[in-house]
Amino acid sequence: MSFVPMMDPVGRAFRGGYAVPAFCAWNAEVMDVILDTAERLRAPVILMQGPGEFPLLAPALMARVARAALEGRRVTAVLHLDHGDSLAMVSDCIGAGYTSVMLDFSARPFDENASALHQVAGMAHPHGISVEGEIGHVGKADEATAEGGAVSALTDPREAAEYARRTGVDLLAVSIGNKHGFYKGEPHLDFGLLSELHAAVPVPLVMHGGTGIPEDHIRKSIGLGIAKVNVASELVHGTRSSLTSQWEAGRNLWTPVAMGEAVAGLVKTVEKWIRITGAEGKASERAP
Repeated sequence: MSFVPMMDPVGRAFRGGYAVPAFCAWNAEVMDVILDTAERLRAPVILMQGPGEFPLLAPALMARVARAALEGRRVTAVLHLDHGDSLAMVSDCIGAGYTSVMLDFSARPFDENASALHQVAGMAHPHGISVEGEIGHVGKADEATAEGGAVSALTDPREAAEYARRTGVDLLAVSIGNKHGFYKGEPHLDFGLLSELHAAVPVPLVMHGGTGIPEDHIRKSIGLGIAKVNVASELVHGTRSSLTSQWEAGRNLWTPVAMGEAVAGLVKTVEKWIRITGAEGKASERAP
């Protein structure tokens, strides 16, 4: 089994009224949990890595680990560069075999963002690789989160339509009140704005910052064009909580047992998001 381009499962989700969950997958153990759960629930999934993970393993080696984790499984999965911060990183991931890439220039001027994503589409599309861009800017909900800036900038529907036209992106991440990290209160999503964006933009929309958004808000968003939902903070928090508890209990963390226990607790999180997004049972019948 090989990783598939993002637009394979996400395009089907967009047409079918559900979404594909995208999970931060920073090591082999986490990848194994995500893929095992997806195979059991017959769900398409997306493995994400980016600037936060590549200091641990560079794209070429991370991609090799991901392909080894996928080998022998009957599961529809995407290997995605999330929040790429340079054209060089995008190029490295394309060369490494990623099947989807995102360049996040959302905090830069519109013309610079659009021009750069047009370049990325030119680099990726000839290889059958999907491209995600972001217009508007999804900020941070807490100070511990690495992704996003201090504030958010909501997506303008007219800019979003022009951006999609000029860049040729396959998916568009939007800012409608969603944020990266843990919300300090209940998030307030602008569904009216999302409806306008869905009408203005012909491509599937992406929600970053899925952690902490109520289930009914997620489902309502899916009905308004969201076809990919990113989840990272919930997985990181679950792993950290387990390791902290084990450390306080006097356990040696530098053992496979400790990490195995930490990631085993992520199964319920992955199951939950597969079901919230409606992805259960939606794996491609073409998967060997």
